[in-house]
Amino acid sequence: MYAVFRKELTDHLNSKRFAILFGLVLLSGIFAIYIASQNIRSEVTPFTELIFLKLFTTSGSNLPAYPFFISLFIPLISIAMGFDAVNSEKNSGNLSRLLSQPIYRDAVINGKFLAGLAVLSIIIVSMIAFVAGLGLRLIGVPPTSEEILRLIAFIVISITYGAFWLALSLLFSVYCDRASTSMLSSLALWIFFFLFTSMIAGAIASAQIPIDQNSSVDLIAKHYELSGMISRVSPSTLYGEATNALLMPELGSLNPAMMLISTVSDGRIFTSLSFSQSLLLVWPQLVSMIALAIACFATSYIKFMRQEIRSM
Repeated sequence: MYAVFRKELTDHLNSKRFAILFGLVLLSGIFAIYIASQNIRSEVTPFTELIFLKLFTTSGSNLPAYPFFISLFIPLISIAMGFDAVNSEKNSGNLSRLLSQPIYRDAVINGKFLAGLAVLSIIIVSMIAFVAGLGLRLIGVPPTSEEILRLIAFIVISITYGAFWLALSLLFSVYCDRASTSMLSSLALWIFFFLFTSMIAGAIASAQIPIDQNSSVDLIAKHYELSGMISRVSPSTLYGEATNALLMPELGSLNPAMMLISTVSDGRIFTSLSFSQSLLLVWPQLVSMIALAIACFATSYIKFMRQEIRSM
């Protein structure tokens, strides 16, 4: 497995695909620093405790905060590294020649997945370190120990989120004979989760619990609670809630209704959560993403082990 891992890792790092994706990541970091430099003064008050985290949560009038860019690029990077991991080698005949050597099948798929996960981890750590380094020079305020722990947890959750999309693209690569079909299937599912899940959840919540400007607070809370529960089918929603809880501890809750009230009131109705409390808050989201990643990889593993591979 180590030989396959080294070979796949070398192919990823030396490919033009990696250079393009890494360039897009650096560009998103520059955008994040630009947004923070323009708007961070309005976000910081005399009562602000975790100033360094504002680099990652400050948004502009026309540009979103940095977690949005990360949630946008991580699935694309993962899909780009996994959609042709198996079917391209199978169609070219390289996979049959590889398996004719004294290499176990599970070593092939495990090595491919771990190599993609390693490259993804390098990109995520680099992009967050890039923003943190430039932000430190920009604001001149070093991060506290709690902020460093929150950023480390943010990195772990981001890697877990990317592992799901990598396992999903690998699953399509095993099941689909053509790389184009695998890529389009992965992108279609990403678009559905990223764009349409929240719309569908809102439509169902509006049909079940309709609200208007005269609705009671209890009815509005039930409406947003139902919408949030349906939206959690999407890994994008799970990742968004986890990052909000870690990077914005002043929200104090992942209940959609309470988060809405807290956002409107600038978080003044809640006291900021400690790091341990934030971890307890995001633990269900993290476990759910890990379970989804394991389910996708296990399905692709079983299919690959039972698949008939012939030389072309």
